[in-house]
Amino acid sequence: MTNMTNRTAFVTGASRGIGRACAQALSDAGARVILAARDAKKLEEAAMQIPHATCVAIDLASPESIKEAFSKAGKVDILVNNAGITKDGLAMRMKKEDWDAVLATNLTGAFLAIQQVLPSMLKERWGRIINISSIVGETGNPGQSNYVASKAGLIGLTKSLAQEIASRTITVNAVAPGFIETDMTAVLSDDVKNTLLAHIPLKRFGKVEDVAAAVRFLASEEAGYITGHVLDVNGGMYM
Repeated sequence: MTNMTNRTAFVTGASRGIGRACAQALSDAGARVILAARDAKKLEEAAMQIPHATCVAIDLASPESIKEAFSKAGKVDILVNNAGITKDGLAMRMKKEDWDAVLATNLTGAFLAIQQVLPSMLKERWGRIINISSIVGETGNPGQSNYVASKAGLIGLTKSLAQEIASRTITVNAVAPGFIETDMTAVLSDDVKNTLLAHIPLKRFGKVEDVAAAVRFLASEEAGYITGHVLDVNGGMYM
């Protein structure tokens, strides 16, 4: 396993689910980890269970909150843009505020977070930026046009940014999880779960640790020649 002892990782949406698992995996690799999310209580609970972890409140829909959180964090070597929200609905009836809220947090918030870490990464000539997209950002999904647009946008952002800053030894990659066992999928009915499983060649939902392992690899020295890539962690559901 890569030794990340001298690295600082900043993980958004880290109070639970995939974000928390990513923070744990990076901490296990030796990184100092900063957990960031809106829910201060859940953040503190998560940070107490992860070695080398501190926490900072952040609202990815607020540019001021993003600046404040990163000013407290100091130099960041590894950024994991994981925070995301959903406000599902059919496009014909979707309220503009529901479109705006999802894009603001999932895409604009990730971009503003990247802007905060770029100066120190460019100066150090080393960095890892990992954007958590989604299988639906590649396939589409009815009733989620705002969420899908935000996740597809993250893939485009990843590829453009990778080309911009590659000369400074900074890599930018995306991880696109399929259906992962989290609070979001726990509410699905058995019928829906069985339908989904029928389309997954590996015949199981993913675990948060599956996604975290991919993130840890992309953050490592071993992944230094990989940039602008979308790593699918979906059990073969989309190829």
